This record gives sequence, structure tokens and C-alpha cells, in this order.
Amino acid sequence: MTALRFTPLTLTNGLTFKNRLVVPPMASQTADLNGLATETTINHYHNLAQSGAGLVMVEYSHINLAGRSESNQLGAHDDTCLPGLNQIATTLHNAGVKTGLQITHCGGKDSAGISADIMGPSGITVPAYDRVLPTPRAMTLDDIETWQQDFVNGAIRADKAGFDLVELHCAHGYGINQWLSPLTNQRQDQYGGSLENRARILLEIVSKIKQAAPRLAVMTRIPGQDGYPGGLSHDDMGHVSQWLVDAGVEILNVSSGIGGWNRPKDKRGEGFLVEDAAPLTGTTTAAVIGVGGIESIDYIETILATKQVDLVAVGRAILAGPSEFAIRVMAQHK
Repeated sequence: MTALRFTPLTLTNGLTFKNRLVVPPMASQTADLNGLATETTINHYHNLAQSGAGLVMVEYSHINLAGRSESNQLGAHDDTCLPGLNQIATTLHNAGVKTGLQITHCGGKDSAGISADIMGPSGITVPAYDRVLPTPRAMTLDDIETWQQDFVNGAIRADKAGFDLVELHCAHGYGINQWLSPLTNQRQDQYGGSLENRARILLEIVSKIKQAAPRLAVMTRIPGQDGYPGGLSHDDMGHVSQWLVDAGVEILNVSSGIGGWNRPKDKRGEGFLVEDAAPLTGTTTAAVIGVGGIESIDYIETILATKQVDLVAVGRAILAGPSEFAIRVMAQHK
């Protein structure tokens, strides 16, 4: 009997993954100062492909220089990024895996202090447990239009570069998470107030991407909850997830929210974010990814067998040794 981790999965748009393992987007900080991929970047993704995972995601890539979080962050902000992005996608495809590009804007979460124009939905400092972030300026409607177009342009570049999907980073306290969260979005216009209004900017971006690049599958990395007092709840994200799928999203990649992505002190063992993903699995037509310190065959098989998730993201365990992971977890496929 074939183990569940080796079972193919086909998305609603027809894209098929050869198995249920995903390498999540992890910052490599290997791009040059202009956001262009380097030889080190290409080699890094060639190495990750040796894990045997069916989907390898490419790290968060800024869609505007003002939206960078790190000085050596990969970029999707300009057409000069295309040759490097194409080389990454080609390298991964040649290794027999599907791949997607995660695009992002840091908004008010400029932890590196490198943005010349720190902006967010409201002039409210993004709360974080481990640091004090700068206070952003509140975005105007013109800023919103530009910001949305930057995301669409980033997706178009992902399409031109040959990626199979694009992922919008809406978690970890970055820009779109700030729009969704009542902690950081206290606007009084059509982009603030109710949950539906706070989700509007994201839903409009998804719709525009589906129109501009219909070949691409769209994934959103969303928080299962904010994990911060007064922030987004599981119930909120249940509603947002359905709206996202209605707008055209094929995969929900469930992670953490405002406050960051570090493992909470009260969470032990594998899959500390799977309990946030499980309530969303099977409630829409989208595939759901679970993540959070996952590394063992038994745990992977258990959460697939109990239908807590559809796909399993393994980050650090693969990063530590992709080929070793393939031998330990993937080589049992008969």
C-alpha cells in the first residue's frame, strides 16, 4: 500500500503535485543588493530540490524596493529580476518538481530599517513580541492602487519566469497581514472597519492576478490566527479563506500572524501550527498546507490520514539536509 505522502494531488486549476510534501518559502539572503538572484541562489534551490518534495516554494520576494525586509532579499520588483527568477524556476523544473514564487511587501514591518517609505493601513506600529518596529505612515488610496499593481506586476513576472504558481504572503505580520488584522488596520474607509473591508485589498489583488495571469495557480500564506490579543481569530480566518477561494485561490498555506513566526513557548513537538490549519481543511475547494517543525514520517502520515491537512510543509528538516531527507522520508516509495 502506497504511503499517503507519496499520493499525488491535483488543484482545481489542474496543476498536479507528484506527492504531498512541500518545501515552504525560507529566506536564503543570497540575492545581491539589487534583489537579483546570484549563483548561490540558484545552487540553493537546486539543493532543496534534492529533497524529493513535490512542490518547492521560492522565498519571499519583494514587489517594491520600499517593501524590502532585508538588504539581500530576492526581488520581483523589476524586469531585471526576470533572468534570475527564470533560472530558479528552470532549475527546479529540471529536478522534476513544481515551484511557486512568494511575493510580499513588508508594510510597517521593516525590521531591517532599510525602507525609505514605511507604510501601512494605519499609522500604527506593528506589534511584535521580540522587538519594537518603526511607526508607518497611513497609506492613501493612491498608495493602495500602486501597492496592488506592484503585487500584480510581481505575479506577472512569476508567470513570465515560468513558475507554476504565485503565493501572496499575508502572514507573519507583513504588509497584507497588517491589512487583515484589526490591530493594525483601523481605517474608516472601504478598506477598514469590518473584516470584509479589511480583506478587500487582498481579495482585489487576487482577482486582478487571476485576470492578468490566468495560467498561474494562486496560493495565499495566511495566519490561522494572529496569536496576539485582540487580533485575527480562527473564525475570522474561516471567513477570509472562503472569500479567497471564491476569488480564485487554489491553496491556503496556514501559518502564524501578527507577532511573527517563532514557535510559541507553550507549543511543543511537531506541527505546532497544524491545529490552526485543520479547521480550514475540507471546508473549501482549496488544498490546505500545514507547517510547524514537522520532520518525521509518522507525524506526516498521521496528519494526512486524519485529513488535518492536504499538503505538509517541511522547512528546517529539509534545509538541514535535503538529500538526507530524501533518503530518510522519500526513499521508501515503491
